[in-house]
Amino acid sequence: MLARLALTGAVVGAAAATCAWATLSAESQLCGPAILAGRNPAEFALTYDDGPNDPWTQRLLDLLAHHHLRATFFLIGQFVRRRPDLARAVQAAGHLVGNHTMTHPWLVVESPRRVREELTAANAAIEDAIGEPVHFFRPPHGARRPDVLRIARDLGLTPVQWNAMGYDWRPELSIEQITANLERGIVRNRSRARGSNLLLHDGSHTGIGADRSRSVEATRLLLERYPADGTRYVTVDVW
Repeated sequence: MLARLALTGAVVGAAAATCAWATLSAESQLCGPAILAGRNPAEFALTYDDGPNDPWTQRLLDLLAHHHLRATFFLIGQFVRRRPDLARAVQAAGHLVGNHTMTHPWLVVESPRRVREELTAANAAIEDAIGEPVHFFRPPHGARRPDVLRIARDLGLTPVQWNAMGYDWRPELSIEQITANLERGIVRNRSRARGSNLLLHDGSHTGIGADRSRSVEATRLLLERYPADGTRYVTVDVW
């Protein structure tokens, strides 16, 4: 009897661990398909979450324009309402704009109704600002359930995750450390014959005004180490 209980506990524990991994791991596809990256290891997608954010979104736009590159920006709806001009600047510069919810909640613990409200409100805010429909969505923290992704698709949104992260939201990390985190992901992705979907932040979900100077400088350093003449920088819609 004790052995059977122990076995049952082990099975339940393993199932719980698998479920947690499926909902929180950026690269898991168990909750439903999401864009990670293509099969060309030379392809990089620069993606930025949590904007728009003064002044760092604009400084990032200036840097990308200098290199003639396009990136993907997942915007938070409540910040777009406050700074629609910055959202328009992102779109006008030719970058791809995506939905990062209205208030950046952990969707994995929210009701289906709240999930739909978050995505619908963010869509409305972004579309009001840029005058175009939104087609891509990144869940905050990468957290999702199968029904979160189903709701997104019902709204015409394709889910997008990532397979390399700079961890630039951690204040103790230097520019070099942020870049090294991305490079470790790039090396891993190349060993798997995959492109690299690179996650950085031009803002913070806590509010407009967060210092993202290190994110901008890490981008600058990455572009120096992986220039466009040997790397194909793409937006996630290519995948």
